[in-house]
Amino acid sequence: MTRIDIFSGFLGAGKTTLIRKLIAEGYKGEKLVLIENEFGEIAIDGGFLKDAGVEITEMNSGCICCTLVGDFTKALKKVMEDYAPDRIIIEPSGVGKLSDVARAVEQVEGAHVGAKVTVVDAGKCRMYMRNFGEFFNDQVENADLIVMSRSDTAGEKKTLAAAELLKERNPHAGLITTPWDRLSGAQIIEAMDKDGLKAELAHMEQEQHEHHHHEHSEDCACGCHDHEHHHHEHSEDCACGCHDHEHHHHDEHEHGGDCACGCHDHEHHHHHADEVFTSWGMETPRKFTGEELRGILSALDEGRCGLVLRAKGIVDSTDGDWIYFDYVPGETDIRRGAAAVTGRFCVIGSKLDEKALKELFNIE
Repeated sequence: MTRIDIFSGFLGAGKTTLIRKLIAEGYKGEKLVLIENEFGEIAIDGGFLKDAGVEITEMNSGCICCTLVGDFTKALKKVMEDYAPDRIIIEPSGVGKLSDVARAVEQVEGAHVGAKVTVVDAGKCRMYMRNFGEFFNDQVENADLIVMSRSDTAGEKKTLAAAELLKERNPHAGLITTPWDRLSGAQIIEAMDKDGLKAELAHMEQEQHEHHHHEHSEDCACGCHDHEHHHHEHSEDCACGCHDHEHHHHDEHEHGGDCACGCHDHEHHHHHADEVFTSWGMETPRKFTGEELRGILSALDEGRCGLVLRAKGIVDSTDGDWIYFDYVPGETDIRRGAAAVTGRFCVIGSKLDEKALKELFNIE
């Protein structure tokens, strides 16, 4: 049986960064194969991971959870036969449903789902849960381990609120909230061990049971009645989160019937990613300055190109270097890196305006 670890996470959560850390610090000595699925036509992350010496099978014409299920199972079989790896790592598209990816893996003879990991941006958890719950919540609810990213920059208040929301959605998953630079890859892989995690949770539950083995009155302060009845009155601003997934209000703005974020599209919870999300990208020899690129990425926050959830790329620079960039709403990372065979970038979001994007990137 070949062990398959699946690393899910919404757009820009940090899946690739986590995988690179585990390859460098945790999977040492193992023969690995990474199967990566980008949403959109232009693949970016594969180049970053090839530097780590990992074989990559890229499939870029859609999403594993919908149009690529057939091709995905064939690719997985071929990888198992041709490479005979100790472990296969699957990095689905950020808008893929973890339940569908795991189901596709389970259909392949000889494949064994090891760990289902979901990476969640601590600062954007609440916003994405409200606005794109059909996809985001599926990733959370089907995870064995939830690894929080950017908990060091989100602040304690947002991190605690995110942890509460995630535990409401999946009380049985392990949860890592410590910043990654304070953990080793081996520690994270140990947390991915489902059997070890189950044993630890069982031990904790036993201790909890023994602690609460006393007489309970109606006004018992231990909270033992809270999870059985949950009969308190809910107001509009109730802090328990009971309204969060019904009304879908943004943290930042109000929504009309034609809101571009797609928050109204998920009421029936049966959409494919390509019905809700769109992508635009291209290969280009055009050269950019660092200042110009920062201005472009900053403009994505303004909304005139649609709701941009993720942008990333590798482009040539006017000073002879190559520029690597990553964007999620409110955050931009620009760095220098090795030359690529050509410049390429990809923008992912909801109801993108391709004409406005071409004008912004100054692409004919």
